[in-house]
Amino acid sequence: MQSERLPVIILVRPQMGENIGAAARAMLNFGLTEMRLVEPRDGWPNPRAIAMASGAAGQVLDRARIYPTLAEAMEGIDFAFATTARGRELSKPVHTPATAMEMARAHQGRCAIIFGPERTGLENDDVARANAIVTVPVNPDFPSLNLAQAVLLMGYEYGREVLPAEPSPHHARPEAIQPADRVEIEKLGDHFEEKLTEAGFFFPETKAASMRLNLRNMWSRLALTRGDVRILHGMLRQLTRS
Repeated sequence: MQSERLPVIILVRPQMGENIGAAARAMLNFGLTEMRLVEPRDGWPNPRAIAMASGAAGQVLDRARIYPTLAEAMEGIDFAFATTARGRELSKPVHTPATAMEMARAHQGRCAIIFGPERTGLENDDVARANAIVTVPVNPDFPSLNLAQAVLLMGYEYGREVLPAEPSPHHARPEAIQPADRVEIEKLGDHFEEKLTEAGFFFPETKAASMRLNLRNMWSRLALTRGDVRILHGMLRQLTRS
């Protein structure tokens, strides 16, 4: 999938870091990596979001962009879907996730899918900025979907015609067990060096250069997979989060 054609996920006034992290995981399940956040309630970055995102932290949350308003978060977007069960009083086309994502796949420009706060959903002022509404046809006696479920559903509907139609054969090597390339190893070394420097590990100063060299040499000797690299990044984030 071409990243410049993939839908952008916009979370408007998200409340809980855990839900942002779970949404990031749902995105990456279906190859979506661009997240934009509008006024996250608890600020950004959010340690709870990073912990919940697990392997999606580096590919989604670390690249997330923050905006003060939804209007500004629509930068570069030429068609937007608002996910809501309300807003029917606004004169807009209403689609199911399947038909909306079929439109997104066919669209030649950049699409966005907008999600509202967990407790209240999108307000009419938010929905007014979208081209169309997406409503999930759920049980009317229990229509509640949490944020990550909604993101997962939209990601699945987008990816079903883009990602492989069948699971990978057993002899295929999952991405997580493929060898990490040199850029990934280099970034891991940079991450550890940064955090160890902050912790005062490279002491005394006269030995700091050789300690850094030995550490870098150690990373190059290890036969790490891409999954190993993600785990080590995650461990370091968890150990150093405030």
